[in-house]
Amino acid sequence: MAGLKDRLRGYLTAAMKARDEVRTRTLRMALTSVANEEVAGHAARDLDDAEVLRLLAIQAKRRREAADAFEAAGRTDQASAERAEEDILRAYLPVQLSDTELAAIVAEVIAETGATGPRSMGQVMKAISPRVAGRAEGGRVAEQVRRALANSG
Repeated sequence: MAGLKDRLRGYLTAAMKARDEVRTRTLRMALTSVANEEVAGHAARDLDDAEVLRLLAIQAKRRREAADAFEAAGRTDQASAERAEEDILRAYLPVQLSDTELAAIVAEVIAETGATGPRSMGQVMKAISPRVAGRAEGGRVAEQVRRALANSG
């Protein structure tokens, strides 16, 4: 099975052939982000699928934040363009956890670690991060953990 980066290149080629300008622009931006990350640091390296997914999630979040900012400034045309790009990026990301699923994972990790009270936040976040990687944003996870620990402590 080809890596995610190679599949993204294939999707880019298909989008170019279909003359889908928004998808072409979005995939080019995503692949540029991947290429920049690969050459950042002391030595060039290939990113694995998990790292590519992380970059796609970051790009999708940036698009959402930009759309919100444009909307607040009354630039609805630009906001809708940013949301269209976000939707394209989200199609390549894993399905996000629902609030109920996330709450169940948080409760499970709190029970496993024996964490109580807000001081255990770091311990719980460290244990939960690998389980929800790519399926829930960090801020959302932190809020759920904070709420659960406040009720337990």
